[in-house]
Amino acid sequence: MANPTTVEELLDYWPGNVPFKGSLVSENGSCMCAQGQALHFLDNMSADDLRNLEQPKADKRIAELFGISRAHAVLLRLVNDRQDGAPAVVIRDPAQVIGDQAHVVLAFWRHLDRMSPDDWITLASAEASAEASAWASAWASARDSAWASAWDSARDSAWASAWASARDSAWASARVSAWATNEIQGAAVMRAKGLPFFFLPLFGFADPEAVLAADRT
Repeated sequence: MANPTTVEELLDYWPGNVPFKGSLVSENGSCMCAQGQALHFLDNMSADDLRNLEQPKADKRIAELFGISRAHAVLLRLVNDRQDGAPAVVIRDPAQVIGDQAHVVLAFWRHLDRMSPDDWITLASAEASAEASAWASAWASARDSAWASAWDSARDSAWASAWASARDSAWASARVSAWATNEIQGAAVMRAKGLPFFFLPLFGFADPEAVLAADRT
């Protein structure tokens, strides 16, 4: 197969050309991870360019090239680095990776990208004012309700994305973004148990349906 020149060609390329794992490019420049291949084939970056590229900047550029959120770009990286990682699935069928609420999770991640610096500061303030006991209870509810096999990847993707975006309020904002993602994943379980949403309202969303409604406007 010829070298890919479009996103769709790259997605077709990956199943038969398993990307490198663990970094954008190998030391000798002969192997590249999924993100590295995308930046090389679609953005004309050399091996030296990739060696000198900071990972948050790579995540941002991948998001731009693929038309996805930064957290979705992080998810592509995380899944690629697994032993059995299948990066094309992250783009073509993300529900296989983050569960049957993937469409809501992705909408929420797009919202994270739209947040301004002031929005992140406001979020950090809201998180700081929440009672510690309520926060701990909500954290446990989100953790226990989220689809088990998808929990870590979704949490870590949202965490990394928020960390890169939130600047001075990064720590608080990153963990709140992560647990809000898990609330979305486990929404059905939370409702069945009569558990209220805690983290999503910090972003101004009463429930996952409100996330979708905002994404359509």
